[in-house]
Amino acid sequence: MNTTKGKILVADDEKDIRDILNLLLIGEGYEVVLAENGQEAVNLSNDSIDLYILDVNMPIMTGFLAGSEIRKKYLAPIIFLTAYTGESDKVMGFSVGADDYIAKPFSNMELLLKIKALLRRVKQYSKNNKEANKSNDNSKILYKDLILDLNSQSVIKDNNVIVLTYTEFKILELFITHPKKIYSLDNIYQSIWQEDAIGDSTIMVHIKNLRKKLGDSSKNPIYIKTAWGKGYYVD
Repeated sequence: MNTTKGKILVADDEKDIRDILNLLLIGEGYEVVLAENGQEAVNLSNDSIDLYILDVNMPIMTGFLAGSEIRKKYLAPIIFLTAYTGESDKVMGFSVGADDYIAKPFSNMELLLKIKALLRRVKQYSKNNKEANKSNDNSKILYKDLILDLNSQSVIKDNNVIVLTYTEFKILELFITHPKKIYSLDNIYQSIWQEDAIGDSTIMVHIKNLRKKLGDSSKNPIYIKTAWGKGYYVD
């Protein structure tokens, strides 16, 4: 019987970092798969991986490219490790499917908290879907010209499927199931994850990327509206 907390793939071209993360995660009860570059991470990706930790700056294939390839097949959370923390870098990471970011050098405790939070969210999401299926609840939510499919974690617009990350989907689901309610950045984090935000807020980047995927505009939004100085909402 598998008693591990989950299976995590770690990709980093620096052996010291791989060794540190391997010991840290095994010590916390996780099963660990190690990769030395982005291409190897893609080759090792499969349905059994519960979470990916990818260094951004790797040879052969960068973490961004690896994350993009992995996201085409799998919905498991992705955390990027990077020395670059500018907004443009975060937008790039989230645009290829990242769920979180952590800057090097990183705190072991912060990384573990992010891992636990992401795995807990996904576990709860899967549990809710199973309960909805058992009770024959409708697994789709309609909003304007969007159809949110709770089972596939995707959005259908004009007969086209828009694949969102777990975080993007939960933000959109939160807004649509609470129309006209204005959510501040802290409110969004707390409403989805029932905990205070860790480190700098990335919610704005998630919303920016979500708008882009939906073909929305921040200046003349169709879906996600901005209440200046207050937060975001849908009407």
